Amino acid sequence: MRSPFRPLTVPDPGILDDHRPLLRRIERRGFLRGGLSLGALTMLTGCDVSDSGAVGRALRAVSDLNDGVQAALFDPNKLAPEYPASMVLKPPRFNAYYDVEEVKPVDGDAWRLELAGLITDKRPWTRGQIAELPEREIIIRHVCVEGWDYIGQWSGVPLRTFLERVGADLTARYVAFKTADDYPSSIDMASALHPQTLLATKYASESLPDPYGYPLRLRTAVKLGFKNPKWITAIEVTNSYPGGYWESRGFNWFSGL
Repeated sequence: MRSPFRPLTVPDPGILDDHRPLLRRIERRGFLRGGLSLGALTMLTGCDVSDSGAVGRALRAVSDLNDGVQAALFDPNKLAPEYPASMVLKPPRFNAYYDVEEVKPVDGDAWRLELAGLITDKRPWTRGQIAELPEREIIIRHVCVEGWDYIGQWSGVPLRTFLERVGADLTARYVAFKTADDYPSSIDMASALHPQTLLATKYASESLPDPYGYPLRLRTAVKLGFKNPKWITAIEVTNSYPGGYWESRGFNWFSGL
């Protein structure tokens, strides 16, 4: 007996070729374990799989739903595991969209952290001013979307402490970052306020080396590695979706752990 759930005509799998980046974005977060069948896509969305525009919209809707589910499941009070200093990788593993030889060091003395958006005090910050803020250390696992990980030891001011100090609207939806290497990124406010989210200035108790984000980078225990921008030059608090470098190339935005 033929299953009533099997389409009468099996669609050509090549229809999805234009949407492989978005498929990978969904699969990375485990929403589609084992792959996506075109028949299932048809039943779930009612779209005509011969219409590539309809397929793209359907896949984006599934990915957006995945973001929403992750946000709903996120517990802002749950701490990620921490590890002994004996497990820390020294130096940490470099990762970026370019080779380490292409890193352009930032002049720490001339560097300023600019502020924008829903923040009361938008005066720029110097490296010395940030060093005067309360510091916290976390020893956490860095998890890369590519499948590798390491234990890292990071120190810096909790992002929540900094946002409170500058009068940021903590009810806003997003915290966005600009960087010296043109790597825009953003996270949700709940993750920004998590106690294991830092504006890091040190690694293994030493000032951040140039390749790892000197003088300031994000380091959070609740996101995949690519959500931790280095060489931060500006922070914006906003209710408008800011996206990010890899998100514009098909990666999942929430990307929580």
